[in-house]
Amino acid sequence: MAKRKAPPREIVAHGLWIAPLEGVDLNEWKQAVAADPGAAAAEFFRRVDTLSPAQRSAIWAWLPTANELTRRMAAGRNCPLGGAPYALKDLFHVAGLPTRGGGILPVPSMIEPRETDGTLVQALTEAGGALAGKTQLHEFAYGLTGENPHHGDVDHPAFPGHTSGGSSSGSAAAVAAGIVPFGIGTDTGGSIRVPAAFCGIFGIRFSPGHRWMTDGFPLAPSFDTAGWFTRTAGDMRELTDVLIGLGELTREPRGVALGLESVGGNAEETVRAALAKAAGGLAEPADADVAETFAHVMRNAGLTYSIMQSTEALAVHRDWLDVHRADYGEGVWRLIDRGRNWTDEQRAAAALSFAGVERFWTQFFLTWDFLVLPATPFPALAKADCTPENRARLLALTAPASLGGLPVLTVPVHLGGGRTTGLQIIVNSPHSPVIPWALRRCANCYGVPA
Repeated sequence: MAKRKAPPREIVAHGLWIAPLEGVDLNEWKQAVAADPGAAAAEFFRRVDTLSPAQRSAIWAWLPTANELTRRMAAGRNCPLGGAPYALKDLFHVAGLPTRGGGILPVPSMIEPRETDGTLVQALTEAGGALAGKTQLHEFAYGLTGENPHHGDVDHPAFPGHTSGGSSSGSAAAVAAGIVPFGIGTDTGGSIRVPAAFCGIFGIRFSPGHRWMTDGFPLAPSFDTAGWFTRTAGDMRELTDVLIGLGELTREPRGVALGLESVGGNAEETVRAALAKAAGGLAEPADADVAETFAHVMRNAGLTYSIMQSTEALAVHRDWLDVHRADYGEGVWRLIDRGRNWTDEQRAAAALSFAGVERFWTQFFLTWDFLVLPATPFPALAKADCTPENRARLLALTAPASLGGLPVLTVPVHLGGGRTTGLQIIVNSPHSPVIPWALRRCANCYGVPA
């Protein structure tokens, strides 16, 4: 497998690209599997072995044997994904394995092996994907930093001591480190968007209620979505087209861009400037009417989301939360516990805010095909900076699409020195032709790996 060559320095300088860590793309993996599945499986394990013991434990919840992975790869050789290996967040069911959700709860639904694969795993197998391992996550997917008191915190592959982002931390790190060409995650309040931005990779989330997500372990069912990460724009186009199907573009899509100021946010000047420059390659800035309406409607989006999400999470965990309190990380326990402590007035205000967000998006998509919004106001955080205040800053950017139940493509924005953030491209359909258009535009104009 040949190492991908970096684009010319002048292309990198445009600002929407981060040089990938050692790795190969989907087609190179497919070629390797076609030539020799056993050798391809051995290469996967060689890459896993480059991880430190602590990070191996933090990233991987389960790995197959070499023989099992070889069989999976060989079985997929003649299918669209060609037996390429992928990582699967441990919220999706795999026959013969438990689904622990990043936790250690000693309850039957968490420790007993599943009888059948979940629908997403079935779809991946039919398409020729080779399950190469289940990945750890921020406990029960309730967090944006990839911290886990039971299995270890997932570090950014290039910056030890900095977070990969979460909650889909293991899958994002496995892709960013070049171990697999794609990884499956979930996104309820930013759990694909944030790690994609921090790790300098591509991420996509779809819509709540899809069968791929509804038979997995939930966080907040009304908001939970499935999705995935890739290292390159080309891999994202191919994988999404194979698994979802993308619409045909019949005209130039119409979109607008908003900056951090739209959610009352701020950032270092280098971050703000890079985000604005990258967004300018996709859409014109929104006019005053759109910008002011968005800012007004979304002013309480983070709190609204937190009230509604924690209420649903409490319903999921109600039977275990107090009985097994010692088996929860303290931070996640407290986030779930909030669900029974909101006042009637707070719940009523959240319902009113939620209705306003829904009306905004309905009206917006009558005129526009997409909205560009920053994914994070900073690059990967150091552990000491994974604070409630920074969580609130992230949710201010991610909650608007979560409350709208909308698909989002996240593309990386290069900040220099290997640091990255990202842009959210918010659309109204998983099949939106904006998705392949945006991926081609990024690759053609900004040097994103194609």
